[in-house]
Amino acid sequence: MTETVTDIIKKAIKNCQQNMAIKAGELPDVIIEKPKKDEFGDFATNVGMLLAGREGKPPRQIAELIAAEIRLSENVKKVEVAGPGFINIFMHDDYWLNLLKEVHSLKQRYGTNNIGAGKKVQVEFVSANPTGPLHIGHGRGAAVGDSLANILKAVGYDVVKEYYVNDAGRQVYILGESVRRRYNEEFGGKNEPFPEDFYKGDYVKEIARNYREKYGNPTQAVSTETFQEFACEAMLEQIKNDLKDFGIEFDRWYSENKELRDSGLVMTAINELKKKAVIFDHDGALWFRTTQFGDDKDRVLSKADGELTYFTSDIAYHKNKVESGFSTIINIWGADHHGYEARVRAALKAFGYDDSILKIIFIQLVSLSRNGVPVPMGKREGEFVTLRQVIDEVGTDGCRFFFLSRKSDAHLDFDLELAKRQAPENPVFYVQYGHARICSIIKHAREKGVNIPKTEDINIKLLSLKQELDIIKKLASFPDIVKGSAIAMEPHRITFYLHELAAMFHPYYNKNRVVTENSELTNARLYLCEAVQTVMQNGLKLLAVSAPEEM
Repeated sequence: MTETVTDIIKKAIKNCQQNMAIKAGELPDVIIEKPKKDEFGDFATNVGMLLAGREGKPPRQIAELIAAEIRLSENVKKVEVAGPGFINIFMHDDYWLNLLKEVHSLKQRYGTNNIGAGKKVQVEFVSANPTGPLHIGHGRGAAVGDSLANILKAVGYDVVKEYYVNDAGRQVYILGESVRRRYNEEFGGKNEPFPEDFYKGDYVKEIARNYREKYGNPTQAVSTETFQEFACEAMLEQIKNDLKDFGIEFDRWYSENKELRDSGLVMTAINELKKKAVIFDHDGALWFRTTQFGDDKDRVLSKADGELTYFTSDIAYHKNKVESGFSTIINIWGADHHGYEARVRAALKAFGYDDSILKIIFIQLVSLSRNGVPVPMGKREGEFVTLRQVIDEVGTDGCRFFFLSRKSDAHLDFDLELAKRQAPENPVFYVQYGHARICSIIKHAREKGVNIPKTEDINIKLLSLKQELDIIKKLASFPDIVKGSAIAMEPHRITFYLHELAAMFHPYYNKNRVVTENSELTNARLYLCEAVQTVMQNGLKLLAVSAPEEM
């Protein structure tokens, strides 16, 4: 939609240049905004102010010159110059009505484009250590990552969704040792010390019981390594099942242990950095001079006892990402990883890569409440509210929509009772009910012998109510919303848009009958309703939220 208006403005500026009203030269980036008040037009631009410095004239004078050319466009009804030099543009009703036809023409493809041009993008998200169940913070990151991947695909990118499995290092050793001690405690009659940093949740005891069910009582002591491997596989399987029930399937599960360490990629990366003379020994440990590349302090790669740090594997992992040919690599991290960004960027720079290829989205914390009262995040030591618990209580649709109801870097209060309530104040219900309502209208029409009319059978000018035109304008903005959401990597924009669309449709439906004795008006309003239905379906699909026909 804005592309058409941009072209009108650019043509107007070129015409001004040709008739010598303004100087020739490179055109500025045309910024178009949607005014908050209808009286200020459908679109507004400050291009007159952007050209003022170059022209040496008052911005309002330049705006008047450009506005005179914009008025010549057949799609423009009125142009006004306001304030210091804003140009307010009002489009003809026919322009909006024709855009409604575009929704019907493109159907499921409405809102898509090809700005990605097939470029490869990797979205890595969740990537929780396989040392415990997913919690609600992981769920928010999962909803953001999966929806972002859908949006990027919709605008033409070749997207790979990846989960990085941290199945090496101290945390998985502690998991294996935690399970071993719980196993010996429950089945071997041994009470070994249980250090503070060991995993204490009931899931650890459950893994121990599952091991016994599968292998029986062993004739000799079972090693920590054996329990470690069994526990990792068990937790990873649970994580995969939880994510699948949350509507998420990854294209690739990347194992730190097998694909980085065992393959030799970690040592290859270290040796390459050694050749670049950015690694040094200190107190028996191996250090990386990340301060040379913008980090606030140097980082340890290998401790004095030879144990590799997590950062070492991350260096090799990100090196492999870049070498895999991705034009953009997107990491979705918890807010507690803010300090990690600089060191990862330092590693990319050290290898000679442009670190702008790396985009990082931080996910802020989620707090649970019930009717506004905070829900304790843990009942007993080592336990917490899991994603599975919230899915089972609220449902996948409610979870995903609520997780996407705010910008990802803003704190989110998730009210469990509100997410289940079938009432207008529940945003997911409000949107889904809008879709179900339209399905009901169409069903009612067919029962009356009225089928969805074809475009050529519509007298579209009968959609003359302000509410109808406002809805059409909202539908027309959907492609821009999807494009902007992809560029800014902000899936919540789709959620906001759908709620705003539903907030326009419900009052319209409550005030105006769709199926009436007037067949022409009935056909026109059914045509509008089906367009709203299409856009709601397309938007919900990007969020992987269902569009129910009945509620």
